[in-house]
Amino acid sequence: MTATATEAAIALRGVTKEFGTGDTKVAALSDINLELPYGELVLLVGPSGCGKTTLISIVAGLLDATRGEVDVLGRSLNRMGGGRKVRFRGDNIGFVFQQYNLLPALTAAENACVPLLISGWRRSKAVARAAELLTEVGLGSRLNSYPNQLSGGQQQRVAIARALVHHPRLLVCDEPTAALDASSGRTVMGLIRKVAVQADRAVVVVTHDSRVYDFGDRIVSMADGRVEKVEVQMKSRREEADPQIDADQG
Repeated sequence: MTATATEAAIALRGVTKEFGTGDTKVAALSDINLELPYGELVLLVGPSGCGKTTLISIVAGLLDATRGEVDVLGRSLNRMGGGRKVRFRGDNIGFVFQQYNLLPALTAAENACVPLLISGWRRSKAVARAAELLTEVGLGSRLNSYPNQLSGGQQQRVAIARALVHHPRLLVCDEPTAALDASSGRTVMGLIRKVAVQADRAVVVVTHDSRVYDFGDRIVSMADGRVEKVEVQMKSRREEADPQIDADQG
């Protein structure tokens, strides 16, 4: 399905998430109203415990909202049962986490092709597709390297390739630069911009790293389970958004 100019990639209306019951009930999110467009890299920022990870978990269909409407990629998650939601995630959503979660016994290409294997692709075709994407992120010479032979930044590139290998329309990243030094972190964010930001795709990145704020098209600031501010950034504020990709860098 092709996104229209007016369709929001993510639309949240009155979203509340509570944990516990009775006296132990805690509201992690309170009455979130938010629309995010296609074709942008959105940064979700705020102090620890403010609800960022809970919010993206609801957007990605990993958690159900207690109340409110959650529409993602033109579909209502409220109306999806468990099995349909699992299939929706597998078909449409890619994940990049702070921990790379690479399998140590698999090469870079084999790690990157795992989502395709799960979807039933032939191994040779899946590895070939993963190799193309790894080459695009500057790891064409490291296809047969194992995770312990790669730097942290290179491992994160493999994780990005794995997240994108099945052409997801929503990419969700939870602290993707937290374990990296400043240079590697900026390289990774630049790669996410270059490879993942497309007209029919949405990208949401949770981060505490203010050093990468300039990569965002839109910054959503949260506090105490609420959205406090949404800032649309001017293009001139985004520095190095299209970096030179170097296989030996990061």
